[in-house]
Amino acid sequence: MHQDEQHRQRRLALSRIAGFAAMTGIGSSWPSLARAQAWPTKPVRLIVPFAAGGGTDAFARPLTKSLSATLNQSFVIDNRAGAGGTLGAELAAKSAPDGYNWLVGAVHHTIAVSLYPKLGYDLQKDLIPCTMLASVPNVVVINPQRMPQIKTFADFQKYVKANPGKLNFASAGNGTAHHLIVEMWKTATSSQAQHVPYRGAGPAMADLLAGQVDFMFDGLGTSAPHINTGKLTALAVTTAKRSFALPNVPTLAELGVPGFDAGTWYGLWAPAGTSPETVARLQQEVAKAISSSELVAIWKTLGAEPGGQAPAEFAKLIDAEVRKWSKVVKESGAKID
Repeated sequence: MHQDEQHRQRRLALSRIAGFAAMTGIGSSWPSLARAQAWPTKPVRLIVPFAAGGGTDAFARPLTKSLSATLNQSFVIDNRAGAGGTLGAELAAKSAPDGYNWLVGAVHHTIAVSLYPKLGYDLQKDLIPCTMLASVPNVVVINPQRMPQIKTFADFQKYVKANPGKLNFASAGNGTAHHLIVEMWKTATSSQAQHVPYRGAGPAMADLLAGQVDFMFDGLGTSAPHINTGKLTALAVTTAKRSFALPNVPTLAELGVPGFDAGTWYGLWAPAGTSPETVARLQQEVAKAISSSELVAIWKTLGAEPGGQAPAEFAKLIDAEVRKWSKVVKESGAKID
């Protein structure tokens, strides 16, 4: 659609909303509705609180490309790594609630609520849930060149037990799912391993591929390309069901860790005070984008299930995840390194 035609369609939609507002007596909310319909009129910033090249980035970049094309406005990624994603989340929470600042967050942020004693923001008060982008299982991966003797998860578990505390694992940072899912496994199996936190899954993966660390419980979105090329060996997935992307890789529950079920998801938040109409507008645009053939193909390559839920539904998931991970943090005794 040409730019002139897009503007004509937008003006027509605005006139229809105005007519509806007049007929239904909701004139007081007309300005917010009008702004949401006209949005965006300038570049939109999506804060990714991890380094480039990680799982969050893998979903954010194709999404911004799609939204930029559809809405005829630039959607720009701003990578702000540090403190397990909480520095970027704080930046987003304190940004102007004008519809032009958004957080591309993840399950990690629901973990941080109970793991970090002094966050500079309140996840459930200072940020508004918009929608989920994708969900993926985490996968136990090793570098076969570093540990050629490990062929199966049973081999891995036996090796860990024979070398308590000698193996190390990489994560996207303190309090991320990569970190806490390993803590869940350590608690469930009475295993020991040393944590090496990074400023995002990208740098962590780089060191795993370089043979600098022993293993990761990585989000499949980051690991999938390297598993497919044989640079990494997938030993198990952490969700209750096997992944459609790795049908021959068993779950931890199948391998003797009963009830184990945890994974990674990514989503969008807005600073508190952002109009509900604008939040709803972006949710609708994201839902359309991730159902497009182009993004469906990318999500499939990354082993991801698409999101797109309404804000209220996403908010319920966040509340449930905060409760779930609070229990995990308490039971595992996990602390910030």
